[in-house]
Amino acid sequence: MTADTSTGSVAESPLTERLEAILLIIEEPHSLVSLAAAVGAPVPAVRQGIEALVDEYDGRGKGPRRGFELREVGGGWRLYVREDYDDLVADFVGGQAPSRLSQAALETLAVIAYKQPVTRGQVASIRAVNVDSVVRTLLGRGLITELFQDSETGAINYGTTDALLQNLGINSLDELPPISPLLDDGSDGFTERA
Repeated sequence: MTADTSTGSVAESPLTERLEAILLIIEEPHSLVSLAAAVGAPVPAVRQGIEALVDEYDGRGKGPRRGFELREVGGGWRLYVREDYDDLVADFVGGQAPSRLSQAALETLAVIAYKQPVTRGQVASIRAVNVDSVVRTLLGRGLITELFQDSETGAINYGTTDALLQNLGINSLDELPPISPLLDDGSDGFTERA
């Protein structure tokens, strides 16, 4: 029996529905503990709910196999497009009208281009702001990619893609202008003493 959420509280709705609501909006994998906290349920119940959703999406339940799947990646769970549809989705996304990058995205992209391989934390340290959403945007546009995961820290290292080179009209990163002439030498505000 399904709870009527129009008159009852969300906490009374089925666990799998609450999990789906959270899974639809997250952009990075979340652990069972994180999901349990989000939906207000014990971890074992969330584990069972996740298993039920995996079976349902894979067509092992009452309905058909879906074009997306629920996968565990890096100790967390997230919805992904099924590999069968990667090309279809890439064509669709690539065919959308490109929009301009924000100043924050351009700055983050420049740091990654000049410092790669570089972690999100290193970029945030250089820019002195949180860059999580900007990195997701750049990944989504195919301008940067995950190169490797550091075996000691687990941090993902990012680098630029050929798509960036194409957008910039260059053949390699060696064609980027040297950065040092663009930097201030720090002498502004100081006057020579006589």
